[in-house]
Amino acid sequence: MPVNIMIVDDQLLFREGLKTVLNLEESINIISAVASGKEALSLLNPIALPDLVLLDIRMAEMDGVETVKQIKQTYPEIKVLMLTTFNDEEYIMEALANGANGYVLKDIEIEKLVEAIHDAIGEKMILPPSVAAKLAQGLLKITPKKPSSTLAELSEREKEIATMLTQGFSNKQIAMGLFISEGTVRNYISNIYSKIGVNDRTNAVLLLKSYCL
Repeated sequence: MPVNIMIVDDQLLFREGLKTVLNLEESINIISAVASGKEALSLLNPIALPDLVLLDIRMAEMDGVETVKQIKQTYPEIKVLMLTTFNDEEYIMEALANGANGYVLKDIEIEKLVEAIHDAIGEKMILPPSVAAKLAQGLLKITPKKPSSTLAELSEREKEIATMLTQGFSNKQIAMGLFISEGTVRNYISNIYSKIGVNDRTNAVLLLKSYCL
């Protein structure tokens, strides 16, 4: 089954070019390409929802941060990848905090974009290395604990699960890989959050990656 995608970008040339190129991929089906967040929201229909939205982060009428927030509030199952030419830490953090599943720069190679789309559908968090490094640096500035002392607080099982988190595994995949229940995985992840001083998966992954776990 192809991945059904909605493209949201206020630049006509980029939007139509992306639509044309992605439609050449057998594993992808573009169901709509629109110019604003408001237009995107008006087209979302429970009967025929996109699997994933490629969403420009900076648009005049309604920016991508507000758009992803509203999409996720009503349809949390839709994956959203933010598209931008800007490597902007504040926008990235806001978009991720509002439920975005990842962030790719507009100059990404088409093969890499297709890979990112399928990874997002597979529950992986998508962040370019340059973006991940910048966010990790920002997190370290507000994190009082030192990496060595923080990691030392994790049990061996927690370290195992933390490593799988940084590799993009979903709770279900972790549970299957370690032969434990998803409920047990959630409990371990909650303990990891508490020990490293974060309260969500995105920040946990970024911080753990910065510790070279």
